[in-house]
Amino acid sequence: MEQRIFARLTGALDPTALDVVDESDRHAGHAGARPGGGTHYRVRIVSARFERRSRVERHRLVYDLLAAEFADGLHALALVAKAPGEP
Repeated sequence: MEQRIFARLTGALDPTALDVVDESDRHAGHAGARPGGGTHYRVRIVSARFERRSRVERHRLVYDLLAAEFADGLHALALVAKAPGEP
């Protein structure tokens, strides 16, 4: 799942920085968790595609790009989406 997320976001958003971290082990026993992980991720992405977009628009774009992954068991995404030059 981590590789799928990385590939999908890289292909669509051409990021200058992208970190995808599987945090599923921290959510064992919580809603959406399953044995073997692959359900909870933290993503930090910097892309020029986010310029002049609101935080909601940025998140919506990423969630739309990952629709197949959510359908396949991705349950939660902690997301930081920035444009280049933003702190």
